[in-house]
Amino acid sequence: MFDEEDLAEIRETREEWEEDTLDPVLDAHGERKDRFATVSNHEVDRVYTPEDVADLDYDEDLGMPGEPPYTRGVYPTMYRGRTWTMRQFAGFGTAEETNERFHYLIEEGQTGLSTAFDMPSLMGIDSDHPMSEGEVGKEGVAVDTLRDMEVLFDGIDVGEVSTSFTINPSAAVIYAMYVALADQQGVPREQVRGTLQNDMLKEFIAQKEWVIPPEPSLDVVTDTIEFAVEQTPKFYPVSVSGYHIREAGSTAAQEAAFTLADGFAYVEDCMDRGLDVEEFAPLLSFFFNSHNSIFEEVAKFRASRRVWSRLMAEWYGAESDAARRLKFHTQTAGQSLTAQQPLNNVVRTTIQALAGVLGGTQSLHTNSYDEALALPSEDAVRVALRTQQIIAEESGAADIVDPLAGSFAVETLTDEMEAEIVEYIEEIRELGDGSVRDGVLEGIDQGYFHREIQEASYEYQQRVDRGEEVVVGVNRYRSDDDVETEILKVDDAVSQKQLDRLERVKRERDDAAVEATLDALSGAVDGGENVMPYVIDAVKAYATMGEIMSVFESHHGKYSERIGLA
Repeated sequence: MFDEEDLAEIRETREEWEEDTLDPVLDAHGERKDRFATVSNHEVDRVYTPEDVADLDYDEDLGMPGEPPYTRGVYPTMYRGRTWTMRQFAGFGTAEETNERFHYLIEEGQTGLSTAFDMPSLMGIDSDHPMSEGEVGKEGVAVDTLRDMEVLFDGIDVGEVSTSFTINPSAAVIYAMYVALADQQGVPREQVRGTLQNDMLKEFIAQKEWVIPPEPSLDVVTDTIEFAVEQTPKFYPVSVSGYHIREAGSTAAQEAAFTLADGFAYVEDCMDRGLDVEEFAPLLSFFFNSHNSIFEEVAKFRASRRVWSRLMAEWYGAESDAARRLKFHTQTAGQSLTAQQPLNNVVRTTIQALAGVLGGTQSLHTNSYDEALALPSEDAVRVALRTQQIIAEESGAADIVDPLAGSFAVETLTDEMEAEIVEYIEEIRELGDGSVRDGVLEGIDQGYFHREIQEASYEYQQRVDRGEEVVVGVNRYRSDDDVETEILKVDDAVSQKQLDRLERVKRERDDAAVEATLDALSGAVDGGENVMPYVIDAVKAYATMGEIMSVFESHHGKYSERIGLA
């Protein structure tokens, strides 16, 4: 971007500045600390100049917004056309209570729903299972049958809203329930909009919620993708999720690299199935974390778009914009929230949300300030939503497409982030002898991902313990007179209410029809057919989550992680 003569002049100017201006100040006053680094421990320079981006090729590395390699954003107008989708995670207690929260959020201006499920639902067991005791409705909404889904969306037209479902091992069942609900409401399947997390590879890497082993889990994910291409083309059947990888303690580069590797693994599995990359790739979405180091996060988002675009074209022959665009949802960093001085979390969340916006996210969830203590209260949820609205309407951050483009610092960090991401992906590809999918599966089996994340997490905690990494209110600026925060408590009566509804559904349904649909599903699993039509038939017969998941478990067995991986 600069010729050698310009760079020589800039180099001379910098040297003069260091000698005449900087050094006297350093000699007299020094700097705050010896080393400056991001949350991921990536060291940053004092100042950046055109020398740092001397090799940057504008067309190849940046381009224009809405054009490859999408470094500057996936759409030409970005938020000048419309702002990102504002989602707030909601789910607790019974379907009735969460339905009330949904209506409240819609009235407050939220533009997309995001559903949290309780642990039994996440793990594919019913509320009346012995393992569910004490967990029903506690960290999300309990969903056992289609009846719960009907109550959850009572008064809400699923043809008018975009709904996100944060669920993985039992994601196919929730997806089937939502499709069945759309059928009930008379909404054409091609109009159904939303996102299913459904990223099982990430589960084996970081979050650790699973039922069946990795390979059959991957088969079910590919079934949902294949079904969505044919039946619900506006619904994203998988959200490849780096969020939980970061929450487990990874660095920003590890989060991006492992997430993109999972994405490529799904691409390879779909292509092996015979699916056309131009048809299914546009339905892959991504889900990233946004942490405190604002420029590192912006660089991560920009570099991820560039890597995805380039490798989708080079490795998988994707040609269309739709197949090469990396579209993603962002959630602010739950791991960064502190129980001490919880109102400080409003500031953390604002910084993280701003990083997501400056980095070009397509949708955003802002954590509530009380989430380190309990499920978010209504007041805290409102503040979190208002944070997004203020950024969108008052800050001006949404008015310029990729406003940090051309910053010597941001472009340098983007290049450095890209290099580290690609190095990790190539390492994973080598594990699979040229296949990213096989490399991810091998990495899970060998404990590769666990070791990388564990080491990064340990090093971060060591820096916090030594005071090198400042956490305001925790290891610096502590206070003995913390303000008491009112927290949301889920009544224990919720469990009985859910159990009563489940018992009523089981009593009133046609057991013969349930058994017939489960037998058909078993035959489909055994025959290697796409399971989604059979799961939809089962939920329409009011088969339970646990009954459906038991079919998969009976064929594939229950997965147990090998001890001693880390």
